[in-house]
Amino acid sequence: QVQLVESGGGLVQAGGSLRLSCAASGRTFSSGSMGWFRRAPGKDREFVAVIDRTGRSTYYADSVKGRFTISRDNAQNTGYLQMDSLKPEDTAVYYCATDQRLYGLELSPDEYDYWGQGTQVTVSS
Repeated sequence: QVQLVESGGGLVQAGGSLRLSCAASGRTFSSGSMGWFRRAPGKDREFVAVIDRTGRSTYYADSVKGRFTISRDNAQNTGYLQMDSLKPEDTAVYYCATDQRLYGLELSPDEYDYWGQGTQVTVSS
């Protein structure tokens, strides 16, 4: 079992930055890939970014590429999503997810068993 807790969300003006954290309990955090997803009001959950279990490989949605950076610190059981140059369309609830069965860059949310409760990010224009 892995429990995930996101933090770092908030209200920011367009062009600003936020850093989301995903704190994991349990010793299996380093065993699996970690993904960030988001759900905007009235929209389906969408993939944002993923990092493999080693932290060496990452992949981003086109909508955030060049603005967001995913990283992880396995020694601290924590993942991060640095969000720069934020836009109003980035407004959403952001979720981190992991699964110890996943080693690589998994984009589908259906493949992740463990999810955090989400943190709200609101970008004003």
